[in-house]
Amino acid sequence: MEKVPMTAEGYQALDEELKRLKTVERPAVIAAIGEARAHGDLSENAEYHAAKDRQGWIEGQIAEIEDKMARAQVIDVSKLSGAQVKFGATVSVVDEDTEEKARYQIVGEHEADVRQGKVSITSPIARAMIGKESGDVVEVTTPAGVKAYEITKVEWG
Repeated sequence: MEKVPMTAEGYQALDEELKRLKTVERPAVIAAIGEARAHGDLSENAEYHAAKDRQGWIEGQIAEIEDKMARAQVIDVSKLSGAQVKFGATVSVVDEDTEEKARYQIVGEHEADVRQGKVSITSPIARAMIGKESGDVVEVTTPAGVKAYEITKVEWG
């Protein structure tokens, strides 16, 4: 069974989503199925079929989250340190062409959200930065071509 690295924050978010699915979504879809059943003939009952589809999706999500949580390798980022970029680090970079600055935290795959500055450990930019230090330049192949970023800061927690 392959371990899934994640931050404590990511694990907490999964736990909250699991609780929401089990305590809010699951009971709501069960109620919707019961209500649709009361309408009679199930063969042409669109509400019933939509609710059953939704129930299948919810149960699939619950199983997927429980699997991720069972395989989780929670890494406490606040206890990490060092100059080299690794999982959990928050890295400040500057684009060498545009001088545009960005900040990324390297997190587990399911936690990634570029809008929040969280990039997956498996993403091209994270893979390029792993093992590097402040002052190093990394090249990342993007759909728009090769981009060069200078690492300006490596932070923890």
